[in-house]
Amino acid sequence: MTHSHAPAVDADRLAGAGLPGLDLPAVVAEQPDPLLFATVSGAHLYGFPSRDSDVDLRGVHLLPVAGLIGLREPEETRSRTEDRAGVETDLVTHDLRKFVRLMLRRNGYVLEQLTSPLVAHTSAAHAELCAHVPDVVTSHHAHHYRGFAGTQWRLFEKSRELKPLLYTYRALLTGIHLMRSGEVQAHLPTLAAEVPEAPARLPELVEAKAAAEHGAAVVATEDVRAEVERLHAVLDAAQAASGLRAEPDALGALHDLVVRVRVEYAQG
Repeated sequence: MTHSHAPAVDADRLAGAGLPGLDLPAVVAEQPDPLLFATVSGAHLYGFPSRDSDVDLRGVHLLPVAGLIGLREPEETRSRTEDRAGVETDLVTHDLRKFVRLMLRRNGYVLEQLTSPLVAHTSAAHAELCAHVPDVVTSHHAHHYRGFAGTQWRLFEKSRELKPLLYTYRALLTGIHLMRSGEVQAHLPTLAAEVPEAPARLPELVEAKAAAEHGAAVVATEDVRAEVERLHAVLDAAQAASGLRAEPDALGALHDLVVRVRVEYAQG
């Protein structure tokens, strides 16, 4: 089953993921509006960070009512990049309404953010959003992972770097696993163990990636191309055989959640 509850903030888990000693609660506290959750995405979530990887924080902020109904354009998406203790930290958040709309658009990326076990900040609303993940996962999420893998493969062909190759494998394996289990799993070492078709070379590539964020991929292009093409075929077959619904089934419940959470925060 898909994750149905919000993971708790766990400092040991964050440290175990290779995250530097950043004061993530301070990042949350500095935001102009309340955050409903903030989690770590990117290479740390995927299980192959490098020593020089930046930290990608993703989450949901809650605009005040005046920010939505006034004359100024609402800040539905905020992006902030800064250096903290020598580490580049990138925080991107969406207003709750926009985030929920993305959830309903078969966007696997936002579901990975929502269910990430690397939690910097959480709330009851975060748990509620997670509880709706099974209602929005569809067989069409395969298109998201198929497209993302294609983009990353083209980057690999152009750059010959290991990072986009690992992103290619990760996207395809996440899609395959999702089609078969309904679970959003973005951690490549876990996927390598749980998806039988995962290439045997993955642990070696993950270890190599730890040395440098933009290191070259020491692989034979034809070999990895054959593996990627095979995984695309596996994803196609997994989608065709999937028992997942064709359309999300949570519009009404998520609409009510957005309205209720906004009212509750407005009332203090």
